[in-house]
Amino acid sequence: MKAVALTQYLPIENPESLVDVILDKPAPQGRDLLVAIKAIAVNPVDTKVRAPKATVEKSPRVLGWDAAGIVEAVGPQVTGFKPGDKVFYAGDITRPGSNSEFHLVDERIVGHMPASLSFEQAAALPLTAITAWESLFDRLRVSAPPHALPRKTILIIGGAGGVGSIAVQLAAKVAGLNVIATASRPESASWVRELGAHHVISHHGDVAAQMKELGYSQADYVLVLNNTDQHFAAAVQIVAPQGSICSIVENSGTLDIGALKAKSISFVWEMMFTRSMFTTPDVAEQGNLLNEIARLIDSKIITTTLNQVLTPINAANLRKAHALLEQGSAIGKIVLKDF
Repeated sequence: MKAVALTQYLPIENPESLVDVILDKPAPQGRDLLVAIKAIAVNPVDTKVRAPKATVEKSPRVLGWDAAGIVEAVGPQVTGFKPGDKVFYAGDITRPGSNSEFHLVDERIVGHMPASLSFEQAAALPLTAITAWESLFDRLRVSAPPHALPRKTILIIGGAGGVGSIAVQLAAKVAGLNVIATASRPESASWVRELGAHHVISHHGDVAAQMKELGYSQADYVLVLNNTDQHFAAAVQIVAPQGSICSIVENSGTLDIGALKAKSISFVWEMMFTRSMFTTPDVAEQGNLLNEIARLIDSKIITTTLNQVLTPINAANLRKAHALLEQGSAIGKIVLKDF
């Protein structure tokens, strides 16, 4: 089968950083689905895993953790899917990725694809939808509507990226929160407003001061999707007493958690691979939430965050997608379709 892989961890400008390869077609075992891949999306995790380092792989390593396709075959323990089903999922970072013609994935972390979407539109959603959903409802413990008035407020730092684009929609249209999102350029600010943000400010300026200009002295929740080190102090300043901060971006410096004590602030990390990495007892919740995302899409409550499509799926286009992400200015999701 065709695949895009690496054996060395190189700068994306190097043509050997991602290469076209031919691999054996895998066979499903246990609860695995064998999926014929129709479209994939690229995320910052792909670029972080691929980032230059001295390691050399003995055999080609396939990356990619966002896919949509058709079930080709199922393992003997599969109960929720059958050949021919259209599916979408983010996969498991401890297993080979989805940048290949065929891919094995545990059925418990797979959703039935939204009926109203194309494969490329669906492939834009899984990793970011899982991350945004878990951040809001599992980590920050945002309650479901109906809410008592006045509505609670969330500040989403990095609202125009992949996760931000779905988090804004879930926060505004599903959780019923008042959403303040950050965006740094006119085109990204426009994108975030179209997705449902009630207010847009810049994360390159004084975030607290900009909120005060809007009439907000604090937010009940802060979701950090961009540079935790840079925004942690502002998040602590902005979050309300007994409020919560969630971040999806690993820190490189030391975070002053002592600053959380006076206001009894909760700080929590979100990593969407946790359930699959550790096979947690609730691992099937990822499949369940993807099915709920599909329902929300088909009900036209939320929309895909696809913004750019490259074709075909090959090393040259994946290198282009990685380079675009590494520039740090991508809006929404970049998707590749068809081998």
